[in-house]
Amino acid sequence: MDGILALWKERGMTSHDCVFKLRKILKTKKIGHGGTLDPDVDGILPICIGKGTKVIEFMQDSGKVYSGEITVGYTTTTEDASGEKVEVMPIDTPFTNAEIDAAMKTMEGEITQIPPMYSAVKVNGKRLYEYARAGLTVERPKRKAMIKSFRRTSEPTFDEKAKTQNWRFEVACGKGTYVRTLAVDTGKKLGVPAHMSDLTRLESGGLKVSQSLTLAQVADAVENQTILEYILPIEYGIAAFHKVNIDDKIWQQVKNGMRLSPTAFGLEKVPSEPIALYYAGKVVALYESNSKEKNKLKPLKMLRTEV
Repeated sequence: MDGILALWKERGMTSHDCVFKLRKILKTKKIGHGGTLDPDVDGILPICIGKGTKVIEFMQDSGKVYSGEITVGYTTTTEDASGEKVEVMPIDTPFTNAEIDAAMKTMEGEITQIPPMYSAVKVNGKRLYEYARAGLTVERPKRKAMIKSFRRTSEPTFDEKAKTQNWRFEVACGKGTYVRTLAVDTGKKLGVPAHMSDLTRLESGGLKVSQSLTLAQVADAVENQTILEYILPIEYGIAAFHKVNIDDKIWQQVKNGMRLSPTAFGLEKVPSEPIALYYAGKVVALYESNSKEKNKLKPLKMLRTEV
């Protein structure tokens, strides 16, 4: 069983929990996931099985789409609803739609984020959450993130008693984006503390909600012997790469890991992005530019040696 499965991760489980359970359900050890989801977050978790694990890194690099909620009026230690309140500023006058939309609009494009203390980013060999759990704060490295779109999807709700305001949003973003921090920084644009009060991942690695199965549904499909209907080919994981078909002669050279000129692939020049090589209808390798030999491409990843 080789390929990719769109798993709907339910809340209360870690991504590792899902992989552990799937190894038992599918009776195979070679399983990995393409992008961690926090226990409080549900949504699409790409699962790579067998030879599909070779494309995990490329699925992790792909864009993601989330639906969530921002609450202004206080922020938390974890920047989401699971943390303790650390800064409270009652909202006496609710923000208008125009004010909210303008603040969110400024977050689109390439932005700089400072990762949350409760995150897996390493500083001096330790995860930030390890420092946070010990009650320590350290200087965090700034990171670039690409926000393709960030828009409000509901009418804002004002809680007069709690003195808070919240609204739903949808964001399409690139690799390494902290949506929690996006919510906090949106509050900063409005001049108030904020946190991400809800989150669901709608798309990841090209996988959508309509393609997904829960763990229980995967177990049922295995029992009913229909699971293969839901396993996507590994080609799905590199669908964003430029596709190049190769013949028998080039295939023999690719199998041996040879560095080749762009003309071998029918290209006029070395491409700036990696390319996916297909032989007999199946992806066999990824090639990229070779910095040591400017007029040649080198293997980035061998995906199959037999077709």
